[in-house]
Amino acid sequence: MSDDTYSGPILEIDQLSISFFTRLREIPAVMDFSCTVQPGEAMGLVGESGCGKSTVALGVMQDLGVNGRVVGGSIKFKGQDLGQMSPEELRDIRGSQIAMIYQEPMASLNPAMRIGKQLMEVPMIHFGTSKAEAYSRALEVVTDVKLPDPERILNSFPHQLSGGQQQRIVIAMALMSKPSLLILDEPTTALDVTVEAAVVKLVKDLGKKYGTSMLFISHNLGLVLETCDRICVMYSGEAVETGSIADVFDDMQHPYTQALFRSIPLPGADKNARPLVAIPGNFPLPHERPDGCNFGPRCDYFQDGLCNQGSVRMQPIKGNDRHGSRCRRIEEIDWQAPIEVGAQTEKPEPGDVVLRMDNLKKYYEVAASALFGGANKKVVKANETLTFEARESETLAIVGESGCGKSTFAKVLMGLETATEGKIALHGKDIQDTPIEDRDTKTVSDVQMVFQNPFDTLNPSMTVGRQIIRALEIFGIGEDEAARHQRMLELLDLVKLPREFATRMPRQLSGGQKQRVGIARAFAGDARIVVADEPVSALDVSVQAAVTDLLMEIQRENKTTLLFISHDLSIVRYLSDRVMVMYLGHVVELGTTDQVFQPPYHPYTEALLSAVPIADTSIEKQHIVLEGDIPSAMNPPSGCPFQTRCRWKDQVLGGLCEKEVPPVRDMAEGHQVKCHLADDVLARMEPVIKIAAE
Repeated sequence: MSDDTYSGPILEIDQLSISFFTRLREIPAVMDFSCTVQPGEAMGLVGESGCGKSTVALGVMQDLGVNGRVVGGSIKFKGQDLGQMSPEELRDIRGSQIAMIYQEPMASLNPAMRIGKQLMEVPMIHFGTSKAEAYSRALEVVTDVKLPDPERILNSFPHQLSGGQQQRIVIAMALMSKPSLLILDEPTTALDVTVEAAVVKLVKDLGKKYGTSMLFISHNLGLVLETCDRICVMYSGEAVETGSIADVFDDMQHPYTQALFRSIPLPGADKNARPLVAIPGNFPLPHERPDGCNFGPRCDYFQDGLCNQGSVRMQPIKGNDRHGSRCRRIEEIDWQAPIEVGAQTEKPEPGDVVLRMDNLKKYYEVAASALFGGANKKVVKANETLTFEARESETLAIVGESGCGKSTFAKVLMGLETATEGKIALHGKDIQDTPIEDRDTKTVSDVQMVFQNPFDTLNPSMTVGRQIIRALEIFGIGEDEAARHQRMLELLDLVKLPREFATRMPRQLSGGQKQRVGIARAFAGDARIVVADEPVSALDVSVQAAVTDLLMEIQRENKTTLLFISHDLSIVRYLSDRVMVMYLGHVVELGTTDQVFQPPYHPYTEALLSAVPIADTSIEKQHIVLEGDIPSAMNPPSGCPFQTRCRWKDQVLGGLCEKEVPPVRDMAEGHQVKCHLADDVLARMEPVIKIAAE
């Protein structure tokens, strides 16, 4: 198909319906879905997991597997119906004109094949290019995706690259054939926020350079704002609102879009004065969808007899460019009405110090050649001189990229590892040298952890109630089985799960519900300190709001100290009282949330703030992209750990940054920064995030 003459839309999806067929029934995954992508346009597809975003992408790729089938509507690529094409014609288009980038980069790379060979295959198979030409094209694309030392990269195997580098290779592979349409399915979920910022900027620049149209699938509204021209919001298999970014973000016309925005922490949200509003109820299962509007049972504006009758169609919004909404009450709802502020709560005053760390160090010895052992041992300095304290009822956030030592410090605190040096005092008692098996029950129940992935922490063959009762037995709580059963039901009430869930198995629960069981188990022994390790990053935004709200409520009632480990600074800003920023084992900044989010910053904090995508069009943000990957803890840079990526380094004279680890400096009461920059340079720092004047 020659595309020089074609000038219409690149992709036209018209009233598409896709179902999956099981032995029992037909399960409709996507219904009446329409969307158009013009040449050079980037369309964001947004919604919670299970809403059908990836199914649409697989429909475009005509890759629905054995059970999936298009049961209505059409998908046209450059005016040609993909559903009418033969497998040979599809094979010619897939990978050459339409390319897809998946969430997990390693799933797209062959672990036994050098990167260069994998890239060269694309033009050689699709276009019959010569080996020499394919190599020079591979070199060009690897340079385009900003990877250092392209020749070395082409000669490497996938396992020799970091996650961010692997994802760039997958993007390079997709671009090898200069496709007209690039489909990105959550391409940055597994990456650190600083790497994500670099990859997103890269995708945007490359889209412009190659004139590629994009279908960008994400559950992160901030990312879509930064990468796309248009957006389509999906809920339970249907598109519920579509339009340009400005139309949908500033003039939303569907209750679900509005509810989504109310459940994400934008600048200005405050956990006490203006808490997030979680969407009530649960996402309907595909075979249990309600009559009429799918969102009806969870909607604030639901009207019986109107919203639950017949099928609801997409309606154009007057006066806006290609803006549509699937709602019967568009005209009657006051979309500009302010949010009704929920129950306001008093901010709990932090009490006595319950946890104190003093010069904590954790080093690991590893063999220089991990494969064969050997005499040469290297020391990995996972934590360097951590000093801080945490008080009762306080939320202390620990922020940094993966590999900065956040989880190592949590393991030492939990007793899963013992400290190399330094002290950890819990209620004045030193625990740094006592492994968990030697800790008394009180200490174990006092410090509990909520993990990132709720799926991995529950026993799949034990009911929910039994798992909580086991924790109570271990902590020695309750005189007999009946008392423990009663306490288990109270814990389910505490985490707002119905009591009948006690008899359910983990597989019958959604991700958010499993995370609640994890929280119930952590609080079974009246924990004083809860370490929450990325507890909401695996959850959808509306569920995130409910789970963070829950943690706050339990904290208020039980006066718990919450150590919240995260890389998502918008949630940190919303939740925490104080923030500790870590880089390569060092604490580079520590202060109250207000101090850390206002200049002067440590240069690394500044880059982290800039990297967080914010779903608000009134925000002006400096874009600071960190060059290079995080150095290895086995081979850290000399001097300041951050100096290899710091944009302020040239402000310090005499190469001090390369020679010496900076001292810890007090900027203000309770605000510390580990940096060589002079006071007058720090004072000149601009705010990264500005709310534009009305």
